[in-house]
Amino acid sequence: MRKYRFFIVLMVLFLLFPERSAAVPLANVQVLIDVGHGGVDPGTSFGSVLEKEINLQVGKRLYRQLTEKGYRAVLNRDRDIALSDENHWLKNPSRHIRDLAQRRHLAKEMSPQLMVSLHVNWSSDARRRGPVVIYQPNEQSYWLASILQENLNRLAKTNARPVKGGTYYLLKQQYCPTVIIEMGFIGNYADRLMLTTPKQQEQLARAIGEGIAEYLMLTHELNGEGSRQSNGEPQRSWWQRIWNAVRH
Repeated sequence: MRKYRFFIVLMVLFLLFPERSAAVPLANVQVLIDVGHGGVDPGTSFGSVLEKEINLQVGKRLYRQLTEKGYRAVLNRDRDIALSDENHWLKNPSRHIRDLAQRRHLAKEMSPQLMVSLHVNWSSDARRRGPVVIYQPNEQSYWLASILQENLNRLAKTNARPVKGGTYYLLKQQYCPTVIIEMGFIGNYADRLMLTTPKQQEQLARAIGEGIAEYLMLTHELNGEGSRQSNGEPQRSWWQRIWNAVRH
């Protein structure tokens, strides 16, 4: 019952969002997994533990789990490379900007259902712990972030809430609902174990994968297929279906 109440509250909140993503929430099921950093960019670190390696390990596990379930998933890097090296179209002296632009460009070219960007958090306070999901200012991204945050909270035994992104380059696009998943704090001992232990990496990937599957299933049920119902009448938009579901 708690889970159903969570989704009902979440659905009501969608109606309060003034902005909507330009992305069509249902197309062929395809998940773009953005593996943060790579190559010359290690991301954050703790001693010899590098964020780029954690992101890649969890990303590969997430990819495997999703494809085993029949989802069409894509990894934007499956080895230790910098995506800026793949960007030959943007004439910008900043390697960092070329890297981010390449990630966003892939979302535009692939038109996925959604994109999740895997990262590791850092804080000078070693007591800070737990995953945090950052979302775009639109209801699809918020919905995805909320489902993922709920799953990750259960795994990490935390009670964090998703955070609205501000200046994040990757979130400033409307090609698809996108979230950044800060999977844990590298400076916290418990989080570091979760991020670096193969068994716990598998559990972390599973929590993310199950959240993605939930989102895709729910949006599919709310949207239906095609532009018309079997009786020939235009289908109601997905948020109208949510509103009717809450009312009844």
